[in-house]
Amino acid sequence: MGFLYLPIIIFGILFLVTGLLILLDYLLGGSQEKTITINGDNQLVVYGDDTVLSTLASNKVYLPSACGGKATCGTCKFRLIDDVPGVKPTEEPFLSPQEIEDGVRLSCQQKVKPDMKIVLPPGLLSARDFETVIEEMEDLTYDIKRIKFKLIEPNTIDFKPGQFMQIKVPGIEVVRAYSLASNPSHKDYVEMIVRYVPNGQATTFVHKALEVGDKITLIGPFGDFFLQEDSNKPIVCIAGGSGKAPIRSILFRLKELGMKRDVKYFFGARSKRDLYYTDEFLELEKEFPNFKYIPALSEPQESDNWTGEVGLITDVLDRNVGDLSGHEGYLCGSPGMIKACINVLNKHDIKEENVYFDNFS
Repeated sequence: MGFLYLPIIIFGILFLVTGLLILLDYLLGGSQEKTITINGDNQLVVYGDDTVLSTLASNKVYLPSACGGKATCGTCKFRLIDDVPGVKPTEEPFLSPQEIEDGVRLSCQQKVKPDMKIVLPPGLLSARDFETVIEEMEDLTYDIKRIKFKLIEPNTIDFKPGQFMQIKVPGIEVVRAYSLASNPSHKDYVEMIVRYVPNGQATTFVHKALEVGDKITLIGPFGDFFLQEDSNKPIVCIAGGSGKAPIRSILFRLKELGMKRDVKYFFGARSKRDLYYTDEFLELEKEFPNFKYIPALSEPQESDNWTGEVGLITDVLDRNVGDLSGHEGYLCGSPGMIKACINVLNKHDIKEENVYFDNFS
């Protein structure tokens, strides 16, 4: 007879444990109503004990997060007013001493607390969801694809050349950031250039599963890396791999403006099979003599019959520029490449405030 009561006993224990967990969550404040005040006047009433990044996203306030909230990119910064917690070890590599003192933290590492007062850059408040459909997919190289997203709702977008958006990978809780590669004057679609990363969840989805006709949600636009249109300084662009995306967008805009500034574009690749859009940029050279495209191969193959620049892009850059004190620099690539390029730019006296890039990992 005891076996007959076993399911009832198990159910009773589970019910009791669930009740205790709910009570504990309540006592710890997880179900408590909380208020987040943004920039002094915008108030959100929220519940739960999630991170600030996730909680804001649930309320249609989006912070950039190139790594999807894993504390490896450092892009989801926000500033806390009052009751500022100590900096966590996961945050410290991405924050300067001044930012730490000013209450800047990573939103993916901070939990929502009652009556939070935070400051966000005003531009972030205009980022939103965009429902899109895949209109075109093109293989640019063996491991790089161009994807064209036709906008559905809303059906137009304003972005600055150089900015990025985030892809929400359907079916899994993954969000990844990719620079926009299209002409910002074409407001009914955006393009991205995505390089396949083995075992990368988002890039595997894009390269192996995504098809023309699929519907995808994008979030953005984001980024302080964009063309400074009010400047007349000559420009040095440096990129590698899929980092060609934002530079392409910037060049579209410069072409529309009549290419009034001198521009040198250094692009680093391993061998000839890693090059793409070469003809497009060579045509731009013919149209504007003040634009120069300088591709370089670090490991050219004998079959490449390569007669152009050879070596690491930093070495090629060093050989082909002089005094850069009056220039602007636009960089896109891995953190290691960007750091190495900045060292060379500094050697040629570029001003720190004139160097623009986004940190993607």
